Amino acid sequence: MFPDADRRPAYEETTPTPTRWRAATTQALYGPGGFFVAGGGPADHFRTSVNASPVLATALARLLDEVDAALGRPERLDVVDVGAGRGELLVALLGRRPPPADRIRFTAVELAPRPAGLPSEIGWVDTIPDGVTGLLVSTEWLDNVALDVAGWTDDGWRYLLVDPVTGEDTLGGPVDPPDAEWLDAWWPRRVVGERAEIGRSRDEAWADAVRRLDRGIALAVDYGHLADTRPGQGSLTGYRDGRQVPPVPDGSCDVTAHVAVDSVAAAGATVAGMPYSLVTQEEALRSLGVDGRRPPLALASTDPTGYVRALAAAGAAAELTDPSGLGGHWWLRQPVGVDGDRFVAR
Repeated sequence: MFPDADRRPAYEETTPTPTRWRAATTQALYGPGGFFVAGGGPADHFRTSVNASPVLATALARLLDEVDAALGRPERLDVVDVGAGRGELLVALLGRRPPPADRIRFTAVELAPRPAGLPSEIGWVDTIPDGVTGLLVSTEWLDNVALDVAGWTDDGWRYLLVDPVTGEDTLGGPVDPPDAEWLDAWWPRRVVGERAEIGRSRDEAWADAVRRLDRGIALAVDYGHLADTRPGQGSLTGYRDGRQVPPVPDGSCDVTAHVAVDSVAAAGATVAGMPYSLVTQEEALRSLGVDGRRPPLALASTDPTGYVRALAAAGAAAELTDPSGLGGHWWLRQPVGVDGDRFVAR
């Protein structure tokens, strides 16, 4: 059940009591020996926009420069990566920072221990710092904020309880009033037997992140859905070693679900008191100059090395902008204390 001999399960091999999905997933992912705390990190198990290619870092460097300009080139410019994995994105951004480089402060927020060999310029903390001025970014963080799951019955919404060893779930009691309110607002009911992933915990996590920003942009990049496209059976799934697997919250795999991005966006906008921008990754990257088109074939005869380089860059860009893959990510940009119009992709 536990493929890595050095990974300790978040649950012992006993007969556990079925519990709500949020508690079980929190323990499996972030408890002692949990999936994101132990081992080599997310990059060992699934491909993300961060580790797919350097294109994302280049685009975010451009966005950072736009944020910097909007802030009037402050003496200190923060770049905070929430759910930083092993710091891959910040390492990539280090080489792309504009001068003077010493005014930019890089901070990774992650529960795992600081990786050996991480550049000293990158701070490592386990909670989002207060007083951020600059860019706060999270890539595929919110989909790993644990949530509860409910089933629609003749009696209304009821929690689903999961066995953390087998991943099988059963009906529990009626959902609490705050969760019922969220479901009524954000997850349309359909037929008996359908499931819903209660995104209230993600709303609260994003609102808290936005609250830590004094001035600048908070950016969330994640898979998600809108109210009229909620999946009838939910999207809860697992990943391990590059493969999709059943979502068993035992610490041996990632347990993730797509984000109700409209609900999250509304929660952040309430805190910021400003409108947000919500577009696909394809739209966002193209607005930042990412182009997945192949270079002209004539370049191969005049500059073979340049052609190969441009072809590789185009391939990487095409992967990140493919709407059926990573290009289908949502980009949620929440301005705080800056002119938001310049950050709305058109």
